[in-house]
Amino acid sequence: MMNTVEAAPEKELILQSKPAFTDKKYLTTLIFVTSLFMFWGIAITMGDILNRHFQHTLSLSKAQSAFVQFAIFGAYFVMGIPAGLFMKRYGYKNGVILGLSLFALGAFLFVPAANAASFSFFGVALFILGCGLSTLETVAHPFMASLGDQRTSDQRVNFAQAFNALGTIIGPAIGTYFLLRHNTSGSTDLGSVKSLYMAIGGTIALIAIGFSFVKVPPLGNYVQLPEQEQGGHSFANYTQKRLFQHRHFRWAIAAQFFNVAAQGGIWAFFINYGHEEMGFPEDTAGSYMIIFMSLMLGGRFVGTFLMRYTKPYTLLAAFAFANILMCMLVAQGAGWISFAALLATNFFISIMFPTIYSLGIKNLGNQTQQASSFISMGVVGGALFPLLMGKAADMFNIAEAFYLPIICYTVIFLFGFKFYKVVD
Repeated sequence: MMNTVEAAPEKELILQSKPAFTDKKYLTTLIFVTSLFMFWGIAITMGDILNRHFQHTLSLSKAQSAFVQFAIFGAYFVMGIPAGLFMKRYGYKNGVILGLSLFALGAFLFVPAANAASFSFFGVALFILGCGLSTLETVAHPFMASLGDQRTSDQRVNFAQAFNALGTIIGPAIGTYFLLRHNTSGSTDLGSVKSLYMAIGGTIALIAIGFSFVKVPPLGNYVQLPEQEQGGHSFANYTQKRLFQHRHFRWAIAAQFFNVAAQGGIWAFFINYGHEEMGFPEDTAGSYMIIFMSLMLGGRFVGTFLMRYTKPYTLLAAFAFANILMCMLVAQGAGWISFAALLATNFFISIMFPTIYSLGIKNLGNQTQQASSFISMGVVGGALFPLLMGKAADMFNIAEAFYLPIICYTVIFLFGFKFYKVVD
């Protein structure tokens, strides 16, 4: 009885104290896990460069080349639940090693795909690579969230996602240099693709070996949020629900689906927009993509800072509304005004993925890992939406295709404005 009485003030003290970003014992693990966010950022944006490169070397239409995104993000849908089950049984560390191994294998398969000059073979390689990325994302988000107090989990995930944004800058820079600058009319040379992905596969394999030697400290349980952080609801009663009875979790899946859908479409046809609407040479359009991704990096750091003073869901709703306006401007095809709006979309995209993720898994207790799997599966939106935008661009023009992401940002706005809330 005495222990129970003494425990209550101690728990109250923990909740009232200002939470640290992380604990010292987690620092090495946090650095390593943060680096993973950068590596899959490189891989995702390399897919956008491949989209345009394959239009040349394999003579594909925009709708056909969007299969690059379909293969990568479709893997998220297939691998989401298996990755979550693997993580639950074998732990975060082994989940990371599995993800890196699949990533490396997919990259190595680019060599026989290039030798065969087969887009179908490339699709298989991209799918396996995407399975690796899906596993990493499924594991890394709850892993990062668990490396400290839950009250600072939004800050940690957004911090790590800032390095994901750094990867999205490095990816276009590498792809533009090694792939787009060699694009010439009628060229079918895939040698640069083969060499580049051999190097990527080798690097990722070394990272997997290195991580196998990292000792991960035991992860403590989340500190539950105070009731005012839960919307006044009881955490004990709340976690007794079945997973899909949590409204905020269901809406997080929908919001993530539409978030990655819009992101996948906008990224996939950024270079096409620069080339067709602005008249840029392809390597120049690729160079602007570096600026485009730099704005995402800036948005992540700005967003992480603003979350010290603004609720994450409020910032999410504000950024979603801003992108509704930006996409309206992009769709007008009004020269530099529209192109500036296109660049700005990535600033506002910046906080969406990590914020939706962290809001979706809050206060789910031992359901967190399973919830992470389902939210990762929502990323399948990135497989489907570029196909729709590609068809719209082929039927009308690339500018008018940007009306479609407005639908996506409306759903995200509703999640951030209202449906993030905990309800009994």
